[in-house]
Amino acid sequence: MHTDREACAAAVRSRDARFDGWFFTGVRTTGIYCRPSCPAMTPKAGNMVFYPSAAAAQAEGFRACKRCRPDTTPGSPEWNVRADVVARAMRLIADGVVDRDGVAGLATRLGYSVRQVERQVRAELGAGPLALARAQRAQSARLLIETTDLPLADVAFAAGFGSIRAFNQTVQEVYAVAPRDLRRTRGAGRAGPEQEAAPASPQAWQLVPLRLAVRRPFLPDNVFGHLAATAVPGIEEWRDGAYVRSLRLPHGPAVVALAPEPDHVAARLWLSDLRDLGVAVSRCRWTLDLDADPQAVDEALGADRRLAPLVRRAPGRRVPRSGDAEEAALRIVLGQQVSTAAARTLAARLVASHGTALPEPVGGVTHGFPAPPELADLDPAALAMPAARRRTFSGLVRALADGDVDVQPTADPVAAREGLAALPGVGPWTVESIAMRCLGDPDAFPATDLGVRRGAESVGLPGAPGALVAASAAWRPWRAYAVQHLWATSDHPINRLPEPGTTKESA
Repeated sequence: MHTDREACAAAVRSRDARFDGWFFTGVRTTGIYCRPSCPAMTPKAGNMVFYPSAAAAQAEGFRACKRCRPDTTPGSPEWNVRADVVARAMRLIADGVVDRDGVAGLATRLGYSVRQVERQVRAELGAGPLALARAQRAQSARLLIETTDLPLADVAFAAGFGSIRAFNQTVQEVYAVAPRDLRRTRGAGRAGPEQEAAPASPQAWQLVPLRLAVRRPFLPDNVFGHLAATAVPGIEEWRDGAYVRSLRLPHGPAVVALAPEPDHVAARLWLSDLRDLGVAVSRCRWTLDLDADPQAVDEALGADRRLAPLVRRAPGRRVPRSGDAEEAALRIVLGQQVSTAAARTLAARLVASHGTALPEPVGGVTHGFPAPPELADLDPAALAMPAARRRTFSGLVRALADGDVDVQPTADPVAAREGLAALPGVGPWTVESIAMRCLGDPDAFPATDLGVRRGAESVGLPGAPGALVAASAAWRPWRAYAVQHLWATSDHPINRLPEPGTTKESA
């Protein structure tokens, strides 16, 4: 979008928050860059220059605006829709691959040469992978400076910087203020845009409270309802209006608590290693689908006269995903042809027998879900499932542990689907469910799902899978969002937020 100057200038003049994250505005006369919805005086059109990423603006010498804080905007929804090399690279960078493995590691994961990755990413985003990772480190550093009392030297290394000098220089260049001054100006006793009061934290954890920006409209009911209704005891719970779960991150375990607010999602992150801050934020945003473009989705689905009433009634639905793709894939297989409660019970047994205990419980969250290698020696007979499904589960465990199938959001979706479909007992429902919740494919469509078929019939659509697939062609590439609307025609708990005061450890 940044190449369309007229459209960008119009968005800036109207301060339209829908375009936050789509592009960034550099102001030549001030040397700062802003999000489109910045409340400051609108600059003259001739003084504005537009960039596809914050990193590109920073590379041209622009500093982040202190009023609108453009580094805290929702991410570009483009990476949710696309599955090409650049989109996969952006998801890998957000997951900290460049910080841990360098650009060479990024290229290896993508199956391209370093030169090809550099060229393609720079052509689309105006900055290379290193600059994009640097921008992400700068944001992590600011969060740690403003939300913790860690010594600044510790902040530097926790944010992923290789030296104190690089940390000081980057913060100065991006925010036009030294790190010590950034901490000094955070405001005594006053919560900032990404800061809130921090409750007591277990000693084993470092607690970081923050606010996750959302692109509106945002309807939290089905995404939080789904996560709460399917919560597995020991690794997830709904407590005090928040979805709480454990995560397995590159440098250690973590626990996150996510609570919907009118204009943001309040988050608390209990981290065993602060180097995982950026990855944890990325996983949280991914889980709640916060970087989606609800305007585009609702406009496309609302064009169908049968879906239009559902969209008008509940605009801004999101697709519930998972912060641990391999865990979600295994749980989807456990849930084949059984109720939500039965699938949750099976998963809870796995957690109890093979899960990894956390250094300190956070409420009812006590364990991490076992990784596939930890389940490699599991006796299939121990699973209270039909023999065919036990074989399917064991086959998926082996494929994930050996790397034969990749279900991460950064995977090639075509290869992932093909690998899954080749496994015994994995049919279209399982493939599409994994594509929706793990790969994040916005067009995933489990047409054989009973809830989808009943929802389709209730609004006058055909319930037969073949006919429903044909009828859904007009909804592409947003069929995963259509699934949320069709599911919502029932009174299932996945479609609504738990009542205030409800605690669900084994709902």
